[in-house]
Amino acid sequence: MSGRLPSLGIAALSLIAATYPAAPVLVPDISSRKVEIRYSFTGAQLLLFGAILYPGGRAPARPADIVVVLRGPVQPIVVREKQKIAGIWMNADSNRFRSAPSFYAVASSRPIKQLVDERTAAIYEMGLQNLQLSPSGGALPDKERRFEAGLLELRRRQGLYAEHSNGVEINQGVLYRATIAIPSQVPVGTYTAETFLVDRGRVLAAATREIEIGKSGFERYVALAARRHAVLYGLISVLLSLALGYAAAMLFKRRF
Repeated sequence: MSGRLPSLGIAALSLIAATYPAAPVLVPDISSRKVEIRYSFTGAQLLLFGAILYPGGRAPARPADIVVVLRGPVQPIVVREKQKIAGIWMNADSNRFRSAPSFYAVASSRPIKQLVDERTAAIYEMGLQNLQLSPSGGALPDKERRFEAGLLELRRRQGLYAEHSNGVEINQGVLYRATIAIPSQVPVGTYTAETFLVDRGRVLAAATREIEIGKSGFERYVALAARRHAVLYGLISVLLSLALGYAAAMLFKRRF
């Protein structure tokens, strides 16, 4: 189902364009197209802003709404559930998701439930509850829902998933802006910032911009070494751990 949703979204936008030949146009921008992660990186505030170009240059009496979605690279993830067995916390069950975004944040001028119906929200993946995580299958629906809720809650606590129902400010019905926090542990990769113009339950326009989040300096060197020379990197890590452990033991022995 997840593979069909993007095509459904394109078809929906094509139908809107045919219905509204003079549809508004979004002109989005981002405060920074590239975020560099250094050893001192403690997070960042990303500003997503832009303008709505209406036909004739005039905003309607009832301005449309804006939804902004910032999404990180999609990756498979295994969620494990811990239970206390014989007084010890152990992994009791697990479930695999094939396409969980590594980062997801959505901001809207009003709560999404007030803007679009459930079907439209699912097509454009507006809101945490509408993410298409693509569970591996084979599990009972109750189990899949339980693990999906666990994944959303876990990443919410990590600051990797967020939802701001009143996070978009629209000035004079034309200019909009939204601020999204980037946590210090954000994964690297190519991010997409999607902006949707919504009016009376319909998506009238959409625009996408890309953001590169990557490591720089010594952190980038270490990350490249780990990816290009995995065996050597692992061997050096083990030897370094042994050396530090031996040095700590000798220091402890001399002092006591």
